[in-house]
Amino acid sequence: MKCLVTGAAGFIGSNLVDELVAQGHKVLAIDNFATGNKKNLQKSINKIYFKKIDITDIKKLKKANLNKNIDWVFHLAGLADIVPSIQKPTNYIDTNVNGTLNILELFRNKKIKKFIYAASASCYGVPKKFPTTEKDKIDPQHPYALSKFLGEELVMHWGKVYNMPNISLRFFNVYGPRSRTTGAYGAALGVFLAQKLNNKPLTIVGSGNQTRDFVFIKDLIDAMIKAAKSKKSNSIFNLASGKEHKVNDLAKLISSKRVKIPIRPGEPFRSLASINKIKKAIKWKPKTSLIEGVSFLLKDTSNWKKAPLWTPKKIRKATKAWFKHLKFKK
Repeated sequence: MKCLVTGAAGFIGSNLVDELVAQGHKVLAIDNFATGNKKNLQKSINKIYFKKIDITDIKKLKKANLNKNIDWVFHLAGLADIVPSIQKPTNYIDTNVNGTLNILELFRNKKIKKFIYAASASCYGVPKKFPTTEKDKIDPQHPYALSKFLGEELVMHWGKVYNMPNISLRFFNVYGPRSRTTGAYGAALGVFLAQKLNNKPLTIVGSGNQTRDFVFIKDLIDAMIKAAKSKKSNSIFNLASGKEHKVNDLAKLISSKRVKIPIRPGEPFRSLASINKIKKAIKWKPKTSLIEGVSFLLKDTSNWKKAPLWTPKKIRKATKAWFKHLKFKK
């Protein structure tokens, strides 16, 4: 297949590009390097066609002629992180919503075989039902979550109205090699690994008994490609491991040194996805346990050597806007 991957230099995008190339597919990749890193593509850069483009620039997108004879579109480009979305919400709407609209418009009248959108489980907000299914309440807690959900709404609406073969995959807690470590205070695993390398205590939010549904990057990429190959369209799927693990249990796999920091508003205490729908629809299931995935990362810590070292004081400063604008629900 001939594939377009947006956000190709990011954590998920670069891993996807490598696998598509390994499977013999032709890849056209774009990224603006706002959060992605060209080094992530060093394994495949000589085997793909790469173009530096911002998805919000519709003129450059059209001029680049990206939509010629494309079979699969994997739309991963977008802004992540909660805190920056609170501070600069218009940037998130512009990139995650209008940028998604631009990519959809490029392919609205093209006979593509599949359009895969990288959605976010943050759309569920603070779920009340577990395992959380695709039919459960949508309740975004911050602009990032809202922007990703609005992007999904566009993808599904364009699929319905314009008969596009679109699929939205709601990613839960993805981890693995090349996970982004720069930018605002982010995912627990990356923070923990950087702290371990610097012989500092792991910063545990609250009690550490909150749970997350971690899915290893290799399993996630496998699901994305199987979804592209499938006959399914106009469907939304949770993409996770379907298992919940306490943050304390994750910490035990990395270090015994710990320090507690305050719990944060708008974050779910539990995270557990129902993955029955995707398992049945595309015959996929995750294969990597959390122990296996973390062990794999601990064997090669080179990706985390330049990661920012987060201390309680730095976290407090970085998340100030989070506590200022979001409120705890009673």
